[in-house]
Formats: sequence, C-alpha cells, structure tokens
Amino acid sequence: MTVFDLTGRRVLVTGGAQGLGEGMARALAAAGAAVMIADVQKDVGEQTAASIAESGATARFVALDVTDDAGWEAAVAHTVSELGGLDVVINNAGLEVTQLLVDTEPDDVRRLLEVNLIGTMLGIKHAFRTMRPGGAAGAGGAVINVSSVAATIAFPSIGAYSATKSGVDRLTRIAAAESGKLGYGVRVNCIYPGLIPTAMGQKLAVETAGLGLFASPEEAVGAVVGLTPSNRLGEVSDIADAVVFLASDASRFVNGAGLPVDGGMGM
Repeated sequence: MTVFDLTGRRVLVTGGAQGLGEGMARALAAAGAAVMIADVQKDVGEQTAASIAESGATARFVALDVTDDAGWEAAVAHTVSELGGLDVVINNAGLEVTQLLVDTEPDDVRRLLEVNLIGTMLGIKHAFRTMRPGGAAGAGGAVINVSSVAATIAFPSIGAYSATKSGVDRLTRIAAAESGKLGYGVRVNCIYPGLIPTAMGQKLAVETAGLGLFASPEEAVGAVVGLTPSNRLGEVSDIADAVVFLASDASRFVNGAGLPVDGGMGM
C-alpha cells in the first residue's frame, strides 16, 4: 500500500456528473475509494456512476442541489448508509458567469453566491457534523474545496466569480481552524485550478471574446497560456490527481492550505 492508496475511504463529490467533478470521481475510484457522485443532473450523474462501477469500483449517485440545506443532510445520510461511512467531501459544484462589472446583473451574482459560496459552506457544515466525534461517521477525515486561480489573479469579466472563489479560500482556512480548535479531526484544504478546457472553460473563452476583450476565443486561450509558466492549459487529470493527494495520507499534515494547480499562472 502507498500513501496514495485510498482503499477503504468513502468520498462524496459534488458536481461529479461531468467535467472536473467527473474526473475527480474517476481518479478517486481508481485510487481505491468508494465514491458517491452528488449532482443536480440525475441522468448524467447516474450514467457516470455506472460507468465508474464498470471498472470494478464502488460508485453511487445521489441527487443534490448544493444550495439546499435539507438536501445536504439527506445526501450525506444516504452516503453513509450506502457506502458505510464518510471520510472525504469534495466541494466541487460551481457556476461561472462572464460579465463586465459595468453590466452587473444582481440576480446572476446572487446565484453565484448561492452555489459557489453557500453551497461550499453547507458542504463543510454537513461534513463536520457527520465526520466529527459523535457524528454518523465519526472518524474524522478531509474536506477539499475547489476554489480557482481566479481567486489569485485579476482577470477581466469574472469579477463576481472571482469574489466567490476568494470566499471559498477564506472559508477553507476558517473551517480548518474551527475543526482543529473543536477537535473534529477533519482536515480542510482547497485547490486553485487553472483554466481547463471543459465546457465551463470553453464557455469563458467564447464569452470573453464576445465582450470584446479578445479578438477571438483562440486569442483568449492564448492569453491564458501566455500567463502560465508551464506554457499550456491544464487537464482534468492534473486537477484530479491533486485532489487524490489531498484526500490521501500523503497530505496528512497539510491543513488550512490552498494548493495552486495552475501551471504557475497565479504565482
């Protein structure tokens, strides 16, 4: 067994039906974890879970709107029942809105706050309640929040998104402090992914070009690569492998930290 072996760990991944979340779920399962995919996309989520299970891993699906407190309680209880416990929660579900500050639409910002910030806060809440001593799982564990390189750089047109992801960073550090002070035994860290060519990343390139910030989506992507010392966009596997590390014993003394997985873009 290596320190990256997650055999016996039970993991819940929000937004796990597709994109980065799906990549995380697959990597965690490949490392030996039993995975619960939580998402609002029922059909896609069930298909992803079934696909992962075909490899011989344990994978299930539960419907979850991360902005719903009662939904969180039910999803976590379902995970404990189905997987026999809960050791890791990945708060990955998120939205992105491309919008110049001069064109701010309050309803769009409120939705970003609900999903990206309140959704993450509720994930921490129910992870703590379940994994702390006396909880339904009660053996401690890890919470991994997904922030963004947008929390560390100033990139035009994603002001509201960047603000919510900066909030995720602060929540991570405060949650780690509370867990330690109160003896919960739960490590809390976050990652800052760089631009990944998922549907969300491609949408950003198209929309920034549409706002006149770049001549074309290709130029927008080129600008991001130009800001990245590794001289390329990230891949889903780059982010997923970092999540496996933070879920594993290799990171056992890493707590309250933000891990850039951005090729150096945010340095």
